[in-house]
Amino acid sequence: MNRKYLLIICIVFGSLFPVLAQKKKAAPSMRVDPAFWWTGMAVEELQLLVYAPQIASKAVSFNYPGVRLLKTNKVTNPNYLFLDLVIEKTAKPGTIELLFSDGKSKQIYNYELKAKSTATNRVQGVNSSDFIYLILPDRFANGDSGNDVVKGMNETALNRDSLFFRHGGDLQGIINKLDYLKDFGVTAIWLNPEIENDQPKTSFHGYAATDLYKVDPRLGTNQLYYDFVNKCHARGMKVIKDLVHNHIGNESFLVKDKPSADFFHEWPKFQRSNYKDGTLMDPYAASVDKKIMSNGWFDYHMPDLNQDNSYVRKYLTQNHLWWIEVAGIDGFRLDTYAYNDLEFMSEWGQRMKLEYPKLTIFGETWVHGVTNQAFFTQNNDLKKGYNSYLPGATDFQIYWALEKGLNENFGWTEGLNRLYHTLTSDFMYDDPNQNVVFLDNHDVARYYSVVKEDIDKLKMAFTFMMTTRGIPSLYYGSEILMTGFTNPDALVRADFPGGWASDKVNKFTPAGRTTKENEAFDYMRKMANWRRDNQVIHTGKLMQFYPENGVYVYFKYTNDKTVMVILNQNKNVVNLETARFEERMSGFSSAKNIMTGDVDNSLASIAVPAMGAIVMELGK
Repeated sequence: MNRKYLLIICIVFGSLFPVLAQKKKAAPSMRVDPAFWWTGMAVEELQLLVYAPQIASKAVSFNYPGVRLLKTNKVTNPNYLFLDLVIEKTAKPGTIELLFSDGKSKQIYNYELKAKSTATNRVQGVNSSDFIYLILPDRFANGDSGNDVVKGMNETALNRDSLFFRHGGDLQGIINKLDYLKDFGVTAIWLNPEIENDQPKTSFHGYAATDLYKVDPRLGTNQLYYDFVNKCHARGMKVIKDLVHNHIGNESFLVKDKPSADFFHEWPKFQRSNYKDGTLMDPYAASVDKKIMSNGWFDYHMPDLNQDNSYVRKYLTQNHLWWIEVAGIDGFRLDTYAYNDLEFMSEWGQRMKLEYPKLTIFGETWVHGVTNQAFFTQNNDLKKGYNSYLPGATDFQIYWALEKGLNENFGWTEGLNRLYHTLTSDFMYDDPNQNVVFLDNHDVARYYSVVKEDIDKLKMAFTFMMTTRGIPSLYYGSEILMTGFTNPDALVRADFPGGWASDKVNKFTPAGRTTKENEAFDYMRKMANWRRDNQVIHTGKLMQFYPENGVYVYFKYTNDKTVMVILNQNKNVVNLETARFEERMSGFSSAKNIMTGDVDNSLASIAVPAMGAIVMELGK
């Protein structure tokens, strides 16, 4: 989420959301979270949140082989109970009849235990062999116009001419385009949050959840989401789910009828986070600055969850485990990672890996400086006595280097040297290949606009992203040269032309794209499919030579294969003398350009196009 965008929304719509003093909604007959659970989980303990009118006045009992009620926990709000259960290894799938009684009346809630899945094609993890495609579901494709407006929800307006209202994109629309994505070379799909955001305004982005266990009805159903994951897996594509630990939407029942005063971080008056991640590592930081960074709210309508509260911790952790098991997703992207309680995130990371060792996790670390970014990742000594258990980060340091580097003249630290110098700091990471490399996303300006709609610069940046270390990620529409700056952010969240039946052009097809759009699409498609089939890019070692005279050269290599990448920032063709690169080129006598198929049998010098990139497979 982008703080600038949220501030603009506050100005546009006004501060309509009081901090927590809101009228309480009538409690439902009974709600139990998690909605169901499984036998055979690695950890036997399970905490149920039970929500019903005056439920705390009732005694709880049940009789189910292998399941014990360890403790009944009451909080200040009598409409909640937290039940600590133990599900022993001997427990079998079935239905637990939870009996709630106050001596005058009885109520039975049937709680289902399922068998944990043993399927091998679930929770595969995402790695450097993958190519991620990021989609904002409301803006990609409308596959079911019947769910565009859902009666009873707080926002019923549908207006594609507005930046802030919903446009009707949904899960079915994404499912309908899976073959397009597979053909393009995508191997993993990351969706901005698809769970319910029943907020009055600007809820299309998905980062103000009101029900953590429910897909937003305007995007589809839980079952459709499971189907989406299965259809991706059937095509050899993986799925990444976007999580928000830090906050929820203020229309959630957990806010409308708080379990306790300490379920959220409360302040005498509204306190926004200062967004200063440096306070967390600054040896001279004031305590109040740290507190405001971590405990301040992201925005008026996004209450900050108190992760020191044990019930909050368990509620979030179990919800995330639930989604992995029920849907079989392959990875998590963690929103606003730096604003969370870091000790909790360490505990959370260990719990996820204990249950699902192959699960991929990467956190949004929107910070400046490699040290700041690496600070949040696992197995380093940047914070003594602390391990985050966060394998990778969204690599904003590479993003900053790409944003500035191709828009300035080459210099000692400028231009392509920004990429070189950023990578020289990879020693700070346990495994930099776990970082996700990107040109843009839903919170920043589209890269084609950043480089002033220069397609050669876009190709160069894309080439670097696809051949450097880490996991590449492309934002939807970049392949068709979508543009936009973040003023406000919604300008970079436009609809993909052709995703709606009423669209006059369909850029999902070659006929609907312009000549230049097809040039960009074809280049990216060819590069992505080549990358998919070349393990040397996935797992090969990286060796880079410091840039000289506007030219940056690096190699990816294994014992069996070597690939040479040359980026030329000059406005003229460069005949590159290769003697300097003998360490990696010795023994090779030819080079095949992977984009053109041309073979060069004389490697003493290589002609590199102006403001261009070439990728070559070296041969003997």
